[in-house]
Amino acid sequence: MSKKPHARLPTRFERPAAGSLLAFLAFVAFLAWSFSAAGVSVSELVTGLPNMAKIASEMVPPATDRIVPTMRSVLVTFQMALVGTVIGILISLPLAVLMSRNYAPHPAVRSVIRSLVSFIRTIPDLAWALFFVASVGLGPFAGTLTLIMDTIGFCARFFAESIEEVDDGPPEALSAIGASRLSVIVCATLPMAMPSLINSSLFALEKAVRSSVVLGLVGAGGIGAELATSMELFRFDQAATIVLMIFLLVLSVEKISSRARTSLLKKRQ
Repeated sequence: MSKKPHARLPTRFERPAAGSLLAFLAFVAFLAWSFSAAGVSVSELVTGLPNMAKIASEMVPPATDRIVPTMRSVLVTFQMALVGTVIGILISLPLAVLMSRNYAPHPAVRSVIRSLVSFIRTIPDLAWALFFVASVGLGPFAGTLTLIMDTIGFCARFFAESIEEVDDGPPEALSAIGASRLSVIVCATLPMAMPSLINSSLFALEKAVRSSVVLGLVGAGGIGAELATSMELFRFDQAATIVLMIFLLVLSVEKISSRARTSLLKKRQ
């Protein structure tokens, strides 16, 4: 009788290498340590549930006594996001050209610009907000400056990648007939990259709207300041109204942005 071949485990159950196993165990150990450092506590969560329920009950029904000032703050929040995004996009375009591989005037220039954009992107929004609040004072202007920096950190990187992915054919054809570098960028590269640039810009606007809400918590203007005041005064019914307005604002911007991207995609097809 012939012996049956020894059964082998499927590929997905192969024994991991010693290095991979050690790395996985190290990750598990660090994750367990992180749970402890983060202060995760099931008992405290259970103890806090009644307080959460009490606060939630005080939010119903939402207050309407400050509906008009709240609507003005929502409008200011959107205006901050819009202005910050537009100015940030306008600054990001030349930076993206200078940090792209195909149009950077020199590798050193590209390296410096990329490092500058990385530095801007690394600093959190709240840190920028505190810096500008200390510099120009409380109010929407500090929030707008913060959103400009946030948009530059977001858009310049993606704009540069879009410019680098443009087909070389049309730009090279313009260069062959004697067009200047600026003419090639304006007449060929940017129009070809425009759908991707618009897509990134719409995402930047969505991001700015969300960020502008948080910036108000540190005095940078907008609806966030109203929310912070309501929570400090324990007016949870007013806070509920503000949260609902923030939700409607973010939802509206996302819907409009999504439709614009869908329309843009159909035109490209």
